[in-house]
Amino acid sequence: MKFILSTHNITLTEAIEQHVLQQIEKLEHIDRWLIDARVTLEKDHVAHSPEKQFKCGIRIGVRGNDLFAEDRESDLYAAVDLSVKKLQAQLRARHSKAKATKHKQAARLKETRRSQAA
Repeated sequence: MKFILSTHNITLTEAIEQHVLQQIEKLEHIDRWLIDARVTLEKDHVAHSPEKQFKCGIRIGVRGNDLFAEDRESDLYAAVDLSVKKLQAQLRARHSKAKATKHKQAARLKETRRSQAA
């Protein structure tokens, strides 16, 4: 998977990069067909609310529509964690929807076979 990390008004340290990579691996564990991940970390100096000055936006490229989550927090690591949590929910919902569609099709096929055999 391709990984792009960009920052704005934040000095990128090894610890921040490792934390973001660790969180993205959690997403990869849910869906191994992820194409790319674009992470944007920002610090707003003139924040309207100083308790939410860090922003993390993550865009995940998958087949179909891309998934996006964004969160603002007072702690950069918390913003990353909550954004990843939102994306995990989106990936799980997407997986459940695909699985339900597959099961519906199989049930319909089974029903038509029964009616043809009778």
